[in-house]
Amino acid sequence: MAHLVESIAYVGQQPWHGLGNPLTPNQPLEVWQQQAGMDWKIQETPVLFNVSDEGGLHVKANSDAKVLFRSDNHAPLSVVSKRYQVVQPHDVLEFYRDLTEAGGFQLETAGVLKEGRKLWALAKTGQETVLRGGDKVGAYLLLATSCDGTLCTTAQFTSVRVVCNNTLRLAVGDSSGAVKVPHSTKFDPQLVKEELCLGLSAWDRFVVDMKQLANRPIHKFEVMNFLVNVLGDPELPLVDQPNQKALQNVYALFQGKSMGADMASANGTAWGLVNAVTQFVDHERRARSQDHRLDSAWFGQGASIKAKAYQEAMKLAA
Repeated sequence: MAHLVESIAYVGQQPWHGLGNPLTPNQPLEVWQQQAGMDWKIQETPVLFNVSDEGGLHVKANSDAKVLFRSDNHAPLSVVSKRYQVVQPHDVLEFYRDLTEAGGFQLETAGVLKEGRKLWALAKTGQETVLRGGDKVGAYLLLATSCDGTLCTTAQFTSVRVVCNNTLRLAVGDSSGAVKVPHSTKFDPQLVKEELCLGLSAWDRFVVDMKQLANRPIHKFEVMNFLVNVLGDPELPLVDQPNQKALQNVYALFQGKSMGADMASANGTAWGLVNAVTQFVDHERRARSQDHRLDSAWFGQGASIKAKAYQEAMKLAA
């Protein structure tokens, strides 16, 4: 099966999906652009269609739509409204220029999904904490966009648990930890960064929440109720849950099979429950390929499942 990941560049440990071009730290953005396969532009042309009548075959244009295509290989990407505002691959990386040159951020991965339809870059913010037992968690900033209407241009803070590379979107209180710019609006990097400044303090609140979860012991009868609330249907009894295999897999991860499950922060705690779900989504959940799993874990149903797990765990810790 063809990879959805068109290309990817990374610094440090190879990404868990096993693909990519390794880079040494502190490379200029121009090198990232080339190695991440983002050195092309999204171009556009009017939508044309053929009409056949008594006078023969005629080509007409649809003035309300346009075709987006790649400049390097002319591969079509999508058909969108003429009002669709494109964010170029170059813009995704350029977003990080001042953050990496003066703000202490460090790019860690960048790449292209679905033949260019989705683009992303992920950078360390330099913030991290260590929970009980040496459980290290770092803060990252993810910027992602699409050119097929499936994703707003989204900047969001994300945590990465070092021991297992699990990812979890920072969501504190009423804040999603994300800024989303619809493609009906021109992407303004500076405005996005100004909004994200509020999110920097969210890391400190997220650390407080993580410690609260790590200090909340979980009783056996609470585990399956939690998993049904996150992965199943709370209206149905346990024996009638439609996804028994997923429930049992996550239960086994929580009971000791997940990476880092034996750490003091996770062993029998609400933090361990959250990470059992995140490991299931990021590494174990059935997917057509590792690339589909990455797309889901960051942008799709997998991301929603992880957010739900975090919310349910915080209810237990309240």
